[in-house]
Amino acid sequence: MSLSNVFNISGSAMTAQTVRLNTTASNLANAESVSSSEGETYRARKPVFSVKSIEPEQLPEAYRSLVPGQGVQVDQIVESDAPLRMAYEPNHPMADENGYVWYPNVNVVEEMADMISASRSFQINADIMNTAKQMLQRTLTLGQ
Repeated sequence: MSLSNVFNISGSAMTAQTVRLNTTASNLANAESVSSSEGETYRARKPVFSVKSIEPEQLPEAYRSLVPGQGVQVDQIVESDAPLRMAYEPNHPMADENGYVWYPNVNVVEEMADMISASRSFQINADIMNTAKQMLQRTLTLGQ
């Protein structure tokens, strides 16, 4: 694996963490939205990641036994199957005929932890790219 592959791998990780941050922001924005029926209620969303793999034939002979991953990709964004919250608020304008309103299944504490984790992962991958850039620059100055 060449040092330039580090940029592709870190870049794919940064892209994946950006998707994770976006879904977290969407979940937090809708955390207190209400509806009058279960079917219309917002449900928390989470991205599903997988290894972006490479075929062994694409690698140089020396690396074919290793078959390393070549980054990460977002496979899909799934809705949480956690139960929705239902509250009895008969005076609420969105209450159904029984006086209940439906709240999303967004756990704000969990979302904040996900946001911090995604932010740190993004930052670490940016640092990896900077380190790889510095290593390449130092390699170019070896012959001087």
